[in-house]
Amino acid sequence: MTLTKQTIVEQMQDQLGFLKNQSVEITETLLELIKASLESGDDVLVSGFGKFCVKEKAERKGRNPATGEEAILPARRVVTFKCSGKLRDKVNGK
Repeated sequence: MTLTKQTIVEQMQDQLGFLKNQSVEITETLLELIKASLESGDDVLVSGFGKFCVKEKAERKGRNPATGEEAILPARRVVTFKCSGKLRDKVNGK
């Protein structure tokens, strides 16, 4: 099962006793803070969970797989995630 934003809101209600509108507001605020930080190029470190990093990708040559036509792919920024050792151990059942 995939953890969705709605599931997070519902679990905050159940486990912490927040009202639904409070849970929605907290969840939305947290996600907006993370998005704003990444948009400005800053990394986001959540101790015990992992680190979201913004990486710069240079312009490069590519190819359309359907037509085989070559194209230049523009430079761009991508978000990467590196999980913490604690999270990796939990995922691996250690």
